[in-house]
Amino acid sequence: MPQDSEQEVRLQFLEEAREHLNTIETGIMGLGTDGVNRQTFDGILRAAHSIKGGAAMMGFTTLSHIAHRMEDFFKVLKVGKAELTDGELEQLLLKSIDLLNQIIAINRQGQSIEEEWLTAHVSPTFDQLHERLGDPQPEDEASLLAEDEGGQDMAVMLFESEVGATLERLEELLNQENPACLAEEFDIAAQELGGLGEMLDMQAFVDLCQSVVDHLEAAEGNAQVEVAHAALQEWKRSQAMVLIGQKSAIPSALDLGLSPTVVPADQQEADAPIPAPAHDLDTADLGLFSSESLFPDAADLESFIPEATEPVQLNAETEWDNLLPEPSEDEAVEAFSELEDFVLTTSEAEEDISIPTAEPAVEPIAAVQQQKKRDSAKAFEPAQEQAAPERTIRVPVSQLSQLSELFGELIIERNGLKLQLHKIRELMGLMGQRVQALDQANFRLRSTYDHASTQSAPKLVAAASGASSPNSDLALTSLADFDLLEMDRYSGLHLLSQELMETAVQIREVTNDINTNLNEADQTARALTVTSKELQTSVTQVRMRPLSDILGRFPRMLRDLSLQHGKDVTLEVIGGSTLVDRSILEALNDPLMHLIRNSFDHGIEDSETRIAQGKDPQGVIKVQATYRGNQTLITISDNGAGINLDKVQARAMQLGIDQETLDAASKSDLLDLIFEPGFSTAGQVTDLSGRGVGMDVVRTNLQNVRGAISVNTEAGIGTTFTLSVPYTLSVVRVLLVESANMLLAFPTDSVEEITLLDPKQVLAHIDQGAIRWNDTVIPMMKLEQWLSFPTPPRQPDTEEAPLINAPMVLMLNKGDDLVAMTVDRYWGEQEVTVRQVEGEIPLPTGFAGCTILGDGRIVPLMDAVGLLTWIEDQQASGSAMPTISRDNLSPEAPEFSNTQPQIMIVDDSINVRRFLALTLEKAGFRVEQAKDGQHALEKLQAGLRVQAVVSDVEMPRLDGFGFLAHVKSQPDLKQIPVVMLTSRSGDKHRNLAMTLGATDYFSKPFREQELLETLHRLVQTGA
Repeated sequence: MPQDSEQEVRLQFLEEAREHLNTIETGIMGLGTDGVNRQTFDGILRAAHSIKGGAAMMGFTTLSHIAHRMEDFFKVLKVGKAELTDGELEQLLLKSIDLLNQIIAINRQGQSIEEEWLTAHVSPTFDQLHERLGDPQPEDEASLLAEDEGGQDMAVMLFESEVGATLERLEELLNQENPACLAEEFDIAAQELGGLGEMLDMQAFVDLCQSVVDHLEAAEGNAQVEVAHAALQEWKRSQAMVLIGQKSAIPSALDLGLSPTVVPADQQEADAPIPAPAHDLDTADLGLFSSESLFPDAADLESFIPEATEPVQLNAETEWDNLLPEPSEDEAVEAFSELEDFVLTTSEAEEDISIPTAEPAVEPIAAVQQQKKRDSAKAFEPAQEQAAPERTIRVPVSQLSQLSELFGELIIERNGLKLQLHKIRELMGLMGQRVQALDQANFRLRSTYDHASTQSAPKLVAAASGASSPNSDLALTSLADFDLLEMDRYSGLHLLSQELMETAVQIREVTNDINTNLNEADQTARALTVTSKELQTSVTQVRMRPLSDILGRFPRMLRDLSLQHGKDVTLEVIGGSTLVDRSILEALNDPLMHLIRNSFDHGIEDSETRIAQGKDPQGVIKVQATYRGNQTLITISDNGAGINLDKVQARAMQLGIDQETLDAASKSDLLDLIFEPGFSTAGQVTDLSGRGVGMDVVRTNLQNVRGAISVNTEAGIGTTFTLSVPYTLSVVRVLLVESANMLLAFPTDSVEEITLLDPKQVLAHIDQGAIRWNDTVIPMMKLEQWLSFPTPPRQPDTEEAPLINAPMVLMLNKGDDLVAMTVDRYWGEQEVTVRQVEGEIPLPTGFAGCTILGDGRIVPLMDAVGLLTWIEDQQASGSAMPTISRDNLSPEAPEFSNTQPQIMIVDDSINVRRFLALTLEKAGFRVEQAKDGQHALEKLQAGLRVQAVVSDVEMPRLDGFGFLAHVKSQPDLKQIPVVMLTSRSGDKHRNLAMTLGATDYFSKPFREQELLETLHRLVQTGA
């Protein structure tokens, strides 16, 4: 462990010890007059115990020893000698607290504590306390251990004495080689114990005893011995449950799955499961959810503004067409001429554009991204002329790019602000609890103040009688004339008490003011979200235009070509509302026109030929646009004859490529030749094609805007050209999921639905795995099988928890098909900023960039289609990973795939947890922390996977014994090893822990190497 880190933890523990001493001091104030309050002394004992155990672990031996003595005194006061409390005892205890504070101050300064100083200053006070109170007796320890707040002393006493004696007698009987009348003895014991349960109103214990009787009557021969062993184990567990105040965890039926092996009592470990308590939560069947409907109130911090986040289904193309009427050919030529002059007159190297100063808002980006329906042909119909032309200004593209980047930073800061407000809200809730406790203390102080006021009145009158003022006689007469209830008398102590009470009231007022301001800050944050969305729409509107702006003229062009050349061809457009950067959109005009004309000329046959081939007489050219990661994909496909590869090879040989090279070339290599300058397979030159310049121009224009083009063809089926250009949107909505301990972001437009993984729907007999979804069989891939990291990613420390801590299935869109992808957890949906990863090394296939969350975490942005295509290529080439089957799928949260085992530390002292965490992390473990048994149980029930637990015993809400009992009673948790680490070194605590199922037991201070060796052994055994 680094020296500075260890020292920091030690110093912080000393600060924590001071807080514990303040708690003790507050609790014993008024002890001489009010006596012992058991509830108050619970907190005092817990504070003293925390100082003792923590100090021993941190190496503060003297502090631990003195705190131990003080804890013993408090035990005696609570259970046996409360009548000895008086003012003198209260003074001695307060003096002992002062001495502990001095010891803490010496430790903070790094000085050693001299034995002479202890003898001269500390020992006298503690010796006086010892003379008055003595030491706690063994029966005091037992009473403290068994006592609970519900007042179950009678049950504890009976189960410790009567039930204990019965179980010892039955155990001796079982240890005999051939016990006589075994069934009869156990039957009698079951009836006696059942009657005891009825007397104590413990119905679960009564049912357990009746279950034993029923099993004994049904069993014969050796089966009765097995029933007897199981009954003894369950009765002993039930006894332990009563002793620690966990009666709700008592089983109500006999579990014959228990091992019949009997071990000596001093070595006995509880291996049998304890039936789950009645209040355990059932697993909810969440069913199927879409990516937009899943947990609408929790999936995103913006979900409290439905009107700002709900996608609106608009016809974007119609709106755009209303803004820009379709020009005639002459107007188009004139407009492009003006554009060329405009570009040439720009004084800078960057491109200038015209920006409308007032333009109606278009639909949100999320709605545009999610629109997948086929665009109607009426989207290209010209709209009516607007009444007046819009005013425009010139702005360099570089400034728009900078504006877009700044907006992305604004989104990051906005998400961070909302996260901080959420944390402040949680802290205010905690502060409210503290203020409520302060109000209770204020009430007690006021009561004490009123009581002290009535008692101090005679002294006040006596003091007034001795005054030397000329008016003293009059004052004395005035005071004497009033009763105590008729006239308040005040002293300096009373005024100080009144001031303290007023301060408490003022603190609550400040707390209320903070809550009011926090509510206003939340409203401001919500307004900021709305404004940022409007700003996003405006920035997008300025920077980008829908693809339909240039596609609108193509239906008319194709109609004219059909009439001119006698072909029946129609144009279908899907995704015309897809937004493209203005500069890129202009660069796409010529390539798209060339590709459509080539599809018409080379691809689509005439009607007679198509009828002869059994095709529809009408040919179809389809233009489809969509987003994929950080790219915009535009496909131009036709259902014609396809590209004749024989003609391509023949033309390549004419250009000088030898036959051997052509024979070795793949299909994609041959198709790539059509983009070479001067390459054409046309038999003759026409006004449409044959000059060998079209495809070359297409690729050159795309490369100028950092785009690319590819082609695929099938003889007799058709040809598809795929254009990819940069997708310049800086903000997208994503689903945050986790796989192989790595947080990943999938754009929402690539996800059709998200659902819980149901292993029953997995079809294991199909190669590579498949899942049945909505009566359809869909291929399924397990993402973590394809994500390989040289260094296993470590899950960052965060207080947040995933929305769904269970395996999920993403239904990903891949063209017209769906592919199921399994992930480990679902963290929610939010709007994020896209960031490109700069550097010489290209991103792996399937990754489109990254994003930064509000808490600063960097998350990879996934390219779903690219990832699926790469996986399919790997499978086709023989590099497929293991297939998916029901055997390797579970509805439980999966184990971590990295090599570092995870250990949970459960302790109510944050500094003890940090100290242990540093020790375990140095040894190679990953650490999860919980502040008490209840907190730890909630984390485990939520799906947290750990290889072992290290738990303290004495903690608020749910102590270590209660936590151990709950863990061992739940089938999905009972296999987790639990190691107890406590300052309780007595055999009684150890035996109780081992009976409840503890794997090992360590007392503070512990040997670090021994604990680490135990944890390594448990992890290796569990693996």
